[in-house]
Amino acid sequence: MSRARQDRVLAVLLRESRWLTAASLADTIGVTPRSIRTYVTSINARTPDGVAIESGPFGYRAGPEAGVALRAAPDGATPRDRVHRLVRLLLDRPDGLDTFDVASSFHISDATVESDLARVRAALDGSGVSVERRASTVYLRGPEVAQRRVLSRLVHEEMEDAAFDPDALRRALGDAAFGRGTLTGLKSSLAEELGALGYVINEFGIADAVTHIAIAADRVARDHALTDGSSPSSPAQRAIGEVIARLVSVHLGVHLGAGDVRHLASLVRTRVVVPGEEGLAEGLAPQLDPSVLAAVADVVARAAEEFLVDIDHPDFVSRLALHVQNLRERAAQGTWSRNMMTRSLKLAYPLIFDVAVYLADGLRGLIGADILDDEIAYLAMHVGGRLEQIRLAGDAVTVSIVSPGYYEVHELLRASVARALGPSVEIVHVETRVDPEWTALPSDLVLTTIDPGIVSDRFVRIQPFLTAADIERIQRALGRVRRARRLGRLRAELERYFSADAFETGIEEWGSEEDIIRRLGERLIAEGIIDEDYVERAVERERMSSTAFTDALAVPHAMGMTATRTAIAVGIADGSVAWGDGRVQVVALVAFSESDREAFQTVFEQLVEVFSERESVQRIVRRASTFAGFMDELVAVVDG
Repeated sequence: MSRARQDRVLAVLLRESRWLTAASLADTIGVTPRSIRTYVTSINARTPDGVAIESGPFGYRAGPEAGVALRAAPDGATPRDRVHRLVRLLLDRPDGLDTFDVASSFHISDATVESDLARVRAALDGSGVSVERRASTVYLRGPEVAQRRVLSRLVHEEMEDAAFDPDALRRALGDAAFGRGTLTGLKSSLAEELGALGYVINEFGIADAVTHIAIAADRVARDHALTDGSSPSSPAQRAIGEVIARLVSVHLGVHLGAGDVRHLASLVRTRVVVPGEEGLAEGLAPQLDPSVLAAVADVVARAAEEFLVDIDHPDFVSRLALHVQNLRERAAQGTWSRNMMTRSLKLAYPLIFDVAVYLADGLRGLIGADILDDEIAYLAMHVGGRLEQIRLAGDAVTVSIVSPGYYEVHELLRASVARALGPSVEIVHVETRVDPEWTALPSDLVLTTIDPGIVSDRFVRIQPFLTAADIERIQRALGRVRRARRLGRLRAELERYFSADAFETGIEEWGSEEDIIRRLGERLIAEGIIDEDYVERAVERERMSSTAFTDALAVPHAMGMTATRTAIAVGIADGSVAWGDGRVQVVALVAFSESDREAFQTVFEQLVEVFSERESVQRIVRRASTFAGFMDELVAVVDG
């Protein structure tokens, strides 16, 4: 039974936080409902004193101990668990391991040991570490830095989706020398002392740094120190190194040599985040390599033009250039950063993630390697931060305030609304009469202290002196207005861009992701919308990063907008198909045209939003035996 599949069931239930049927879980995981029931039994066995997954008439949902079960140490019986254990032993034994001793201590056959060694070789591919063998003795060979990269990979696999899990870190290191409290204390102290030096570090960065520090301390404690004894290259790096050396001694009881201090100081420095103060471009100029700044400025300008997003700003370019400069150094060291937000960023902000993929593609030459999904997610966070600033300034909901005049009450109310809601609203009118022309008020919402006498979601009744309850009601109304705007645009676009001639069912019989992309592409080629080159570029885009943006929907597409018009070819699976690391039920191959860029933002993001709701997905898929049924149900879901 697959521990990985069990953990996926747990992860889905934790993410959804509601009841899910065995059938819907089976579609997501790619197994039968009977297997789901078996997995649930095994998962609950991990927490004999609590409930990891609750069962009921509506299916399953995460129980109080779900998080504990996800982090529970594996029983060592699965191939992955044995491979991890075998790699740890080989890292600790430079004199090698006897395969017969391994079989005896693992309680497995000689043939299983040979099979596990084949998995070890595959796991080490590209790491700089190799397996050597003399008769029945096997060794790991490779520089110490490369061996630490292997340990880092094991840690990330053990942690699954957690940003920082001391228990998983201890499991990956194979020793209980560093306790949970010890590592947590190291993390807190490091953040505090680096903050005192003037650095601002995000939680992802500090967690990743502590992981590498713990790996280094563990290797030093086992007499595997780095031998490079040169001093840190700058005063800033020396200061960081002194902090690390002292904290490792205090919290972990390990004395680091000069080589490890230099290595860790460089590693931590590349995870430092610079504050986003005004005048950032000028302030960062001395720290930036001109070639990096030029390359980033070029790819940002191209992305801004390609996706019609306003990111070509000096401060944004400078901040991103510093991140890319650090990324290039991490890539050279082989110490990629983990990002626990990767999946959720793909799900919630597919357009932003796609802009990040475009940036990553343009920066591959500068970085000198393909950029992994977790690092692409960091690029997406930079892009998202910039676009959120613009959105807050330009996506305001217009508001009228009705407050019959009595002294300055209406002015106080206006000030309170502006202060509480900030740039999310634009106050366009204040009415002080007791009998206004309600239907003529020029705004999306009307906040009124008197009864309008009209039943409508447009009117929000509030108190003359704004209360917390008033603010909550206004926020809900603002959400309704914004959602109505988005879904209204989506409905109009959907009817324009879907085609009955590019709608297929039963795509699970077609083969791999690339096969499905090409088969759907044939439909759009037949209509003269795209050519073979567009399809090949969509396949290339898929290889870079999976376009499965939800548990149900994949949206493959090429990064260039070369279609004659924007169109969407849809494939529906009877059940689900494997896509990337997961499974989906719907594949929407999107072809975008240069003359129709606005459709990218409207269709791409809003389509993913609809298919992120499991009930909506099942409702649409059940009625999708024909194109007419698919469109009727999709529009009905959009309308709410």
